Amino acid sequence: MRARDTSVEADAVQIDAYRRMTPGARLRVALELTELSRRLVAAGVRRRHPEYTDEQVRLATIRLWLGEELYRQAYAGCAELAP
Repeated sequence: MRARDTSVEADAVQIDAYRRMTPGARLRVALELTELSRRLVAAGVRRRHPEYTDEQVRLATIRLWLGEELYRQAYAGCAELAP
């Protein structure tokens, strides 16, 4: 699926670049993008809740990442912080 702000030509160039990467390089890019996404989610939680401690930001980020049901199952004893 192509991003709305990306032209068809730019999308084709990016896909071609990914195809030329080794599997290890593609994995590295995927892991870096995942970490960037996690940091962006945490920054959003911190902006909405400046009063949260680092641990509360971590838990609220996990809650957003996992979704309500899985968060409640995996973190049953933890506070249900507003993300």
